[in-house]
Amino acid sequence: MNKIDGLHHLAITTADMKEQIEFFTDKLGMELVALYWMHGVANTWHGFLRLNDESSVALVHNPQIAEIPVRLGETHAGNPGANCAPGVMQHVALRVEDHDALLAMRDRLRAKGVPVLGPMDHGMCVSIYFAGPENLALELSYSREPIDAEQWIDPEVQALAGINAEELARYKRPAAFADSGGSVAQPGVDAAGPHMTNYPDGRYQRVIETPDQVIWDNSENEPPIKKAS
Repeated sequence: MNKIDGLHHLAITTADMKEQIEFFTDKLGMELVALYWMHGVANTWHGFLRLNDESSVALVHNPQIAEIPVRLGETHAGNPGANCAPGVMQHVALRVEDHDALLAMRDRLRAKGVPVLGPMDHGMCVSIYFAGPENLALELSYSREPIDAEQWIDPEVQALAGINAEELARYKRPAAFADSGGSVAQPGVDAAGPHMTNYPDGRYQRVIETPDQVIWDNSENEPPIKKAS
């Protein structure tokens, strides 16, 4: 059984936290629920915009982000059909309930001056497309029913991806895994990975070799403002 059952948060870097908050609250009607110093990251803010009680769009800001050059087709796609570098977000689709909700959101966006493409009926979902600040490529979608793998896995694309029949069966029904109650030891820097990158020299090894209990004990978990008792 899949223990991953939804999106908790999708983190997006921003050079202008206020501009992004303004867009997501005004244009999309999402609520700002958190804005604080990002735990464990120097000089960096975190903002959370509510999708529901357990899911958010998260924003990450520090002054150095503005110094990173934007290259359309490399760092950003700029629209849902354009290229960008491997491993980065090409576009993000946020869910709405149904067709009426999709049209209501299109009205909201267009009324606030945001051009919107669609709806487009893809069969597996129905979508509208629009831009967010800083070249974000955004989509709102709903699905009429769960996606049926027997209809939506194209044999031609499967072959082009180099996926054979045995692999496809495994991808469609991943093997069950018996966990050990959290007792599996941390792999080392020479493990198969993938590994996190872009740490200063030597820091990654120190990070992953830090005992789990030390990380837990040093967690920052207090909100910046305490509720009155």
